[in-house]
Amino acid sequence: MRLSCLPVSFFAEIIDGRMPVAEWARLGCSLGLDAIDLSILFVQPRTTEHARLLRTQIEDAGSRVAMITTYPDFTHPDPAQRRKELDLAIETVDVAEALGADLIRVTAGQAHPSTARADGIAWATEGLSSLVEAVHDRPVWPVYENHAKPGAWEYTDFSTPPEIFLEIARNTAACGLGINFDTGNAASFHADPLAMLDQVIDRVVSVHVSDTAVFGELKPVEIGTGIAPIAACLDRLVAHGWDGWLCMEEASFQGQQGIAAAARFVRLAWQQTRTAASG
Repeated sequence: MRLSCLPVSFFAEIIDGRMPVAEWARLGCSLGLDAIDLSILFVQPRTTEHARLLRTQIEDAGSRVAMITTYPDFTHPDPAQRRKELDLAIETVDVAEALGADLIRVTAGQAHPSTARADGIAWATEGLSSLVEAVHDRPVWPVYENHAKPGAWEYTDFSTPPEIFLEIARNTAACGLGINFDTGNAASFHADPLAMLDQVIDRVVSVHVSDTAVFGELKPVEIGTGIAPIAACLDRLVAHGWDGWLCMEEASFQGQQGIAAAARFVRLAWQQTRTAASG
């Protein structure tokens, strides 16, 4: 297991420049993380040249990048916009590669009111599959998430309903698209998150370790204090032979304290899972 973190609690500070990416890298290193995660919104300007500069700053801080989170909108009702979303996603892979990232988190798109279910599933399947085909020879692996809603979007994710996510996941199984399984989103919207995990476990490349306070909506809380069955998910993954990136999505807005608490919880849960599996 390798541990990283997407610092949702610091999004505003990083995006508006009050917290440089290098400072986030130093903080992650001080907390013993194996890497840090970045949103593509942190890369301003969004060019490979700037990404290489950020990579140098991150590595000088003693860290590296595990995952870049992105927000392609493949379910947009305008076909011209969907083509632009694919082009932008491919360009974002260029940026992720320049940053030295292993993974790029991708999404289906927004739940636009005019996008019918069948159309959205078809368009998301086409967009995600086309992206994987376009970058198949690159060192960055696209991973599709059971996603909810980022601040950058007007609408929730089209594939927030678990049955839609699972259908798109099945439709993209043959193309090589990985899965980034989000524990908090699963607990928020699926009555049995472990059953949901079981349906995609063969394709799980990374895990967004997150937590939520209630079922029925995403209400982020300190990781380990909500209803997400994080330890049980880790048990399932270890039993399946999984040993990849655990990318904490830390959104408790407790600053460094929240990230440190999350890291302690996840490390202990992983250690206990491994001990039980070997005993």
